Amino acid sequence: MYFSLTFDNYYKPVVPFESDEDRALLNMIDKSHTKYPCYGTRRVVKLLKRVGFNVGRKLIKHAFEFMGIRSLYPKPKTTVANREHKKYPYLLNEFKNDNNQVVITEPNRVWSTDITYIKLQNGFAYLAAIIDWHTKKILSWRLSNTMDVRLTTSVLQDALSKYPKPEIFNTDQGSQYTAKAHVEILVKHNISISMDAKGRSIDNIVIERFWRSLKYEDVYPKSYTTLREARRGIGEYIDLYNSQRLHSALDYKTPDEVYYQGANNRCYDAKKA
Repeated sequence: MYFSLTFDNYYKPVVPFESDEDRALLNMIDKSHTKYPCYGTRRVVKLLKRVGFNVGRKLIKHAFEFMGIRSLYPKPKTTVANREHKKYPYLLNEFKNDNNQVVITEPNRVWSTDITYIKLQNGFAYLAAIIDWHTKKILSWRLSNTMDVRLTTSVLQDALSKYPKPEIFNTDQGSQYTAKAHVEILVKHNISISMDAKGRSIDNIVIERFWRSLKYEDVYPKSYTTLREARRGIGEYIDLYNSQRLHSALDYKTPDEVYYQGANNRCYDAKKA
């Protein structure tokens, strides 16, 4: 089968990417981005044409925006930024080592968040999650069929209700994160706000790596049919990821082990009890 998609024919402002052909395209883009996170729209167009999708760069840019995708290095924008919203500086440069890698040595020093596209057999959903940078523990997550500020604020409020607040909260410059409702929660809790440089998802690399693990180890093999099924399966994966998955960067310990043994975790004693 050879797909021929054009922006003029397939872009529908009210309900974009609604047909079976559209979803096939989005699913292939998702797989391509997960496997080659540094690819921008130009390379993705070339890659898609190799497997039978006759698409243009304008359509792929729109798909990237619709899916909340950025290439790993500065290329096109991802989540839509609102020019009227205040942008905050990237605060993690002070933690970089000589190899330009961000090194966080304590739990709850830096939390990071992002949204990713999750393919379903008959549609798609958006997954938002918050990760502790040092321990790699997923602190909170939500799966929704919409990508808006309600998704991001619910995840943030849930994490803050369960764990000691972080010193720094790192996001991209998407409108969901620069929105007043989201910023106000962070300001209320006296949390410093850090935002990636425009178009640089490498500034949020820790959660990008989690998305890759989740998709290759769970989402792609299981090929979820419904939102309910995906929510249950992803929840089970995250529980195992936190409690059983060994990380070489953590000296082959699990995220839970490192997180709850952290000296600055007030919840550790309660967890042991």
